[in-house]
Amino acid sequence: MQKLLLCFLIVISLSSAFSQRDMSKQAFVFPKESGNSYVSLTAELRKPLTAFTVCLQAYTDLTRDYSLFSYATKKQNNEILLFKGQKGAYSVSVGGADVFFKLPECSPAPMHFCVTWESHSGITELWVDGKPMVRKSLKKGYNVETDASIILGQEQDSFAGGFDKGQSFVGDIGDVNMWDFVLSPDEINNVYQGSVFSPNVIDWQELKYKAYGEVFIKPQLWS
Repeated sequence: MQKLLLCFLIVISLSSAFSQRDMSKQAFVFPKESGNSYVSLTAELRKPLTAFTVCLQAYTDLTRDYSLFSYATKKQNNEILLFKGQKGAYSVSVGGADVFFKLPECSPAPMHFCVTWESHSGITELWVDGKPMVRKSLKKGYNVETDASIILGQEQDSFAGGFDKGQSFVGDIGDVNMWDFVLSPDEINNVYQGSVFSPNVIDWQELKYKAYGEVFIKPQLWS
């Protein structure tokens, strides 16, 4: 009887540790500034990344700094980071190094982002609403480690923590997908139009996640 009870408790514990669901047409909503509201994602990674593409949709009216996608390892807090600074500047970080992309200021509206990077050339791209920014170079020859904490809604200043509510995201995030290769321009435009090319690292349609604090799942406000 005690063994059966122990097995039952283990199953309950594992089932509450994370959820997996099809998030199609849904979004995570972060309704207010917070230092403890975030979503932790589980990725399918078996070897260090020599290339990647991360795409997501975000909707916010924040004018201050905030994090859109934070991938940290125990060795490097900003192993991969997509971060919005002030005055329309977005930064992409790989292995703790940064490149910056300047976007024109615009009225609050849902925005679609794709970030690509490849090790052998260091070429880094930021696509916004299906349009590419000027290519930059970052961390040529680097490998992205796999033992990662992946967070939506907060920037990690330490592994799975070190949050600053002044850099927290307020708004909606959805359609988060990640591949271990660089999508072509045509594929990125198709993703922007709503197609999905079998994401093999993070799949929004088979998302493994755990939400903390005040995070809600609601229908997407974009088509």
